[in-house]
Amino acid sequence: MAIVDDHPIVIEGLKNLLAAQPDLEITGSFTTGTEFLVFLKDHVVDVVLLDITLPDISGIELCKEIRMMAPQTFVLALSNHNERSMIFQMLHNGASGYLLKNASANELINSIHEALEGKVTFSNSIREIMSMPHLTEFREKPAITKRELEILKLIAQGETTAGMAESLFLSKLTIETHRRNLLQKFAVKNVAQLISIATQQGIVP
Repeated sequence: MAIVDDHPIVIEGLKNLLAAQPDLEITGSFTTGTEFLVFLKDHVVDVVLLDITLPDISGIELCKEIRMMAPQTFVLALSNHNERSMIFQMLHNGASGYLLKNASANELINSIHEALEGKVTFSNSIREIMSMPHLTEFREKPAITKRELEILKLIAQGETTAGMAESLFLSKLTIETHRRNLLQKFAVKNVAQLISIATQQGIVP
């Protein structure tokens, strides 16, 4: 297995921790993604512990490159970042798991073994984050009128107020009133947020 992290002290700590595991052998440690990719061309790596913040490339992008270059290599993100978006991006790019750097030794070792078994694995804190509904999932779909739905769909299509007024035979003032009502009903500040929430709730495609 290999370690990719831009902090040498983290690498040394992981080496010391994993040295006590007779079935886990560290074949290389790297402080940049480029160094690891060069190594990966000529070496078989079962598991790589990958930091997301690297000096030369994002760990998220590096994960994708690793999976393309060596599909047999399991990637475990080991990061201080606990944002859901980063977790999902790593999984989308082929990671087999995600752990925070405050994970216990047992969590780390268990996750490595689970990855080698082909499982998707998380540290306990990440599992809790993944199990919590996202803020948008708490939102109930607001009650909107048929006309508001019609305008919402046109907004999502990028139609202007003037264009909607012309196609719906309404005044610009009426369209603007409907737009304000939609922002209030969805509890958002701008059209971008309005479209995002409406799309997540399946109201608009």
